[in-house]
Amino acid sequence: MDFGLKGKIALVTAASRGLGRGCAQHLAAEKCRVAICSRNLEAARAAAQEIEKACGTQVRGYGADVSDPQDVRRLLDEVRGSLGDPEILVTNAGGPPPGTYADTAVEEYEKALRLNLMSAVHLIHGVTGAMKAAGWGRIIAITSISVKQPIGNLLLSNMARAGLTGFLKTVATELAPFGITVNALLPGTHNTSRVKQLVRDRALREGKTEKEIYGEMVAAIPARTLGDPSDFGAAAAFLASAQARYITGHNLLVDGGKYGGLL
Repeated sequence: MDFGLKGKIALVTAASRGLGRGCAQHLAAEKCRVAICSRNLEAARAAAQEIEKACGTQVRGYGADVSDPQDVRRLLDEVRGSLGDPEILVTNAGGPPPGTYADTAVEEYEKALRLNLMSAVHLIHGVTGAMKAAGWGRIIAITSISVKQPIGNLLLSNMARAGLTGFLKTVATELAPFGITVNALLPGTHNTSRVKQLVRDRALREGKTEKEIYGEMVAAIPARTLGDPSDFGAAAAFLASAQARYITGHNLLVDGGKYGGLL
């Protein structure tokens, strides 16, 4: 199926690895011209070169800390200068440290909000002017299954991503008349470095081996396997497609059936 994305300019943040890279890879496979960023410039450039070689389309890597508004503005200026105005935006950022209410310092709350809420707000504000003028745009935010069922020991992530979900649902209605869709992808448990970090933390906290923790995670997924970043990227490419023009304000679970609720 042709998704109608050839030549579109896409920006995917935090995309040198993991879910962000999966999204960038699939958009490049659809022949988008793709910009990716990472806090580590060299990692972003290396990932961009690998994706470009695999997909045969232009991919550029940039260094940026998306929790810093000035870095976001600089990133957008650099992308515009080399590729043009982003027509597709996939917002992503690493998760804040795990913790409970009892052991999380108050100072950590604002850091989490900057990383997982305000980064997306600043990015979206930065791209919607050009999208409105063009009458077309796709905004996709990577949030979490936790916006539907909060995850124990991930207080900061639960809080920040739920706030982002409220923002996305609100702006989706305001941007829809301009041909701009706004959706979120909700990952369950995927085989990423973030999950490996959480496994190590749980193993230490619960006095178990990492193998035992992985076993418990897989057993909780009806599909009986961890997700792969490629599975996630395929969903992002669909939400960016011409075929998804009438889907907006939606939270799409990519979780192997893990979420147990009806809605």
